[in-house]
Amino acid sequence: MKILLLNMYYPPDTSATARMAGTVVDALAAHHEVSVLCARPSYDPTERRPWRLWQSELVGNVRITRAGSTDYPRMTMKRRVINYLTYVALAIPRALFMRCDVVVAMTDPPFEGIVGAMVATLKRKRYVYNIRDLYPDMAVAGSIMPAGLATRFWESLHRWALRRATRVIVLGEDMRARIVAKGVNADRVRIVRDGAEIPCAGAAPPAVDDQVVRAIRAKDHFVLLHAGNLGFYGAWESMVRAIRRLESQGVALVFVGEGAQREQIRQFANGAKNVRFLPFFPASKIPSVLAAADVHVVTVKRGLEGVVVPSKLYGILAAGKPIFAVAPAETDVAALGARFGFAVSADPDKPEEIMAAVQSLAGNAEKLHEMGRRARSVAPDYDRVNELQKFVQILEEAAQE
Repeated sequence: MKILLLNMYYPPDTSATARMAGTVVDALAAHHEVSVLCARPSYDPTERRPWRLWQSELVGNVRITRAGSTDYPRMTMKRRVINYLTYVALAIPRALFMRCDVVVAMTDPPFEGIVGAMVATLKRKRYVYNIRDLYPDMAVAGSIMPAGLATRFWESLHRWALRRATRVIVLGEDMRARIVAKGVNADRVRIVRDGAEIPCAGAAPPAVDDQVVRAIRAKDHFVLLHAGNLGFYGAWESMVRAIRRLESQGVALVFVGEGAQREQIRQFANGAKNVRFLPFFPASKIPSVLAAADVHVVTVKRGLEGVVVPSKLYGILAAGKPIFAVAPAETDVAALGARFGFAVSADPDKPEEIMAAVQSLAGNAEKLHEMGRRARSVAPDYDRVNELQKFVQILEEAAQE
């Protein structure tokens, strides 16, 4: 089967979608012929590429074609939009001349699902839409764009793309419910979770760097850790307001990462000594970051249930760590955590409830131990290898219809 995958970001870009696109392509290429149509690297890439209208390279048995888009750094939104538009302007005509049986689109840029549907329609090919973040829902609920004529038009095009898709692949039950509510046939919406690499039984635990652990824990008695992008999706203000009140009890909230909301979160913290910020550590230090916390925080603010599905959940489970879900009960992290016992949750709009939940955890070592045990026991159910095999099977099924 010949597969054409459309996503603006692809390695050496370092975004989450770039990494996941690379992982998906590796799985597909083990059985099929895969072509990737992406942009010039611009998302904190490990290397840059000179401008060419289009340039192709063969990596293993995967053909990668890069459109000659602009490559402005991602931190300036206006210039990032120029990257989006120049990529799409060059990618659509190039895609029409690339041989394939199935078109697969992810969600970079945020309207890539619509682009994928257009390409598949013009080529008269099957279309599989892999939703990583749900737009325009995220733009509106995350206060990136105001609701209005533009977002209604975007939503109408997006619903057309969803109806055009032979299969829609989503990240969780909450996202599936969102898509079905938009009028998509439930039989065509499938869940493939990002999952995590699960160590073989009996494998030695990864080495822990004590310097990383000390940097995160400092001298605090109980450490809540949020490691990852600090974007528009989190209940940051409620979390920080709650934790500031617990400084005298030795409770700290540590953020490891960067993102558009980092400075605003700093303002919420207002100099609180028990709310600390650290940059990302190298990828080789992730096991140490995971090991450093007493509890890991996963947050989704109200209104974004099923719009964003944090994939870091699965790495935390594999590390055998408890989770505190500052998220609505309908989200996957809260629902799965309650079902399997690896997480407690709190209403993201209620700092008092967040504070009470943290106090109950900080004073109960036995409960934390049990939550960690349950996390480790359920982690194999989300083995990334098995999830990727589901992805391959869905594409094969779609191609045969």
